[in-house]
Amino acid sequence: MKVPEHRSLKEKQRLEREELILQVAQDVVLEKGYRDTSMDEIAARVGIAKGTLYLHFARKEDLMLAFFEREMQNILQAIEQLPVTEEMSARAKLESIVNIMHKDASGKRANLLFILFNSEDFKITLQQKSLDTLRRISDKVRAYLEEGKTRGEFDPNIPTDILLSSFFSVLSPRAHRRLFLEEGYTRQEVLSCVQKIFFRGIAKQPS
Repeated sequence: MKVPEHRSLKEKQRLEREELILQVAQDVVLEKGYRDTSMDEIAARVGIAKGTLYLHFARKEDLMLAFFEREMQNILQAIEQLPVTEEMSARAKLESIVNIMHKDASGKRANLLFILFNSEDFKITLQQKSLDTLRRISDKVRAYLEEGKTRGEFDPNIPTDILLSSFFSVLSPRAHRRLFLEEGYTRQEVLSCVQKIFFRGIAKQPS
């Protein structure tokens, strides 16, 4: 994260330390899972006192929420800045969103979000606190699905709620995590295949 030049030195140092904390927390969660991640270990790896860590994040939940919200905001911002035009098909617009979701080639972000989404200790809090950002991303996808139905690209007989749920279930990076980790497929191979399955499945059928 680049710190703006107009910030004071103290503020720059605070933001840089906060970014380091988030990076270290990501590594610890990936290694140990959410439940076994402790603030003590994060502070030790960063090289700061536990009290200093608490000045930035009062609880482990706050730290994880900060990471999650930052990632969702980055995705939302990228979606809102897509250079879409009226000439683009609804499918092309949705494919652009999928590419943003899969942008992290290392897979770290997808793996961490997978862990957080599937943590019984955390996912309810996660969904409640980041509800607005998640809804805005969902609304953008919904709008393109509706556009595709109106333009005759997608099957109008499939309820949009089902299309929306299927979009995130089928095309989310975390949905196919096992294929990357255990079966040896590349992300591009999986992404190409699942997009074919999804978009052919929702395409408007000839009369």
